[in-house]
Amino acid sequence: MSPDLSTTYLGLELRSPLVVGAAAPLSEDIDQLVALEQAGAAAVVLHSLFEEQIERDQLDLHQMGMQGAESYGEALSYVPEQALFHVGYELYLNHVSEARERLSIPVIASLNGTSPGSWVRCARQLEDAGAQAIELNLYAIPTDPDLSSAAIENQVEEVVAEVRAEVKLPLAVKLSPFFTNFSAMARRLAAAGADGLVLFNRFYQPDIDIETLEVRPNLLLSTPHDLRLPLRWIALLHGRHPLDLAATSGVQRGTDVVRLLMAGACVTQIVAALLRHGPQRLAVIEAELSQWLADHDHATARELIGCMSQQRCPDPSEYERAQYMRAIQTFHPIGEADRPDGELITTAPLP
Repeated sequence: MSPDLSTTYLGLELRSPLVVGAAAPLSEDIDQLVALEQAGAAAVVLHSLFEEQIERDQLDLHQMGMQGAESYGEALSYVPEQALFHVGYELYLNHVSEARERLSIPVIASLNGTSPGSWVRCARQLEDAGAQAIELNLYAIPTDPDLSSAAIENQVEEVVAEVRAEVKLPLAVKLSPFFTNFSAMARRLAAAGADGLVLFNRFYQPDIDIETLEVRPNLLLSTPHDLRLPLRWIALLHGRHPLDLAATSGVQRGTDVVRLLMAGACVTQIVAALLRHGPQRLAVIEAELSQWLADHDHATARELIGCMSQQRCPDPSEYERAQYMRAIQTFHPIGEADRPDGELITTAPLP
């Protein structure tokens, strides 16, 4: 008998931990969403509806994209094209409604904003349109030297509280890792009404074209190495706060899903692997996950969740300084002459 892959996220019963993350190329076309469901997606997070879309009826898409290139947690190429953008949020609401009609899996809407304001009232309309949960994507780069870290954290908490006041839907918050004490921030967001956290927002940094003297986006899709940061923090947070944890960035294989479930994730969000290989990659990852569970005598995927979190790890210090010190002490670089193009190579085992 095949292992049971089902899990629960934000109160939603899912057939597996494989959730399609927010990215316009994956979700702006309904037929593409249908293909993702047929390939094995357990739920889908739609591309983001931005604060700017809601508060301004008409946008200059190019100008907004270039002026705020480093302000969005999603790639610039993920922003919907003008056909979806220039009419503001009404088309997005229609998109949510159509997705609910065509799909049998949960549809999660995504709101992307940075500051408290009237835009959060759109959350109620997303609920009315049929969204079964909301992912609140909060990321901006603070550049005001007079804005303290405490003020930034208060603002994040206020946005979450405002959205929670508008809807009864399950609410997940997608954040950057750049908080002085992330565990304390998680506690505050849970108190403000968050039901889950999505870890972490991935940053698509701009680059400089030295010939044209232009700042340009430079999209680099995630690799399995990128899951180290969410894995560590999910392991640290699991069981400490009443929050469901979703992992995003770097999920390419079934074994990546295994590791993140062990850390404490309820689900894993997948984007880069689908952009590289298409919807059928979901079927491959699901088969790999199922095979690993069977090979290791696990009847369900739920058995894995949190089994290697800090609370249940044989050596909890491995997630803190002990691992850091051991990684440094076991580093053995090879000779300079043996490094191709100056690349740093180590014989140390992967942590």
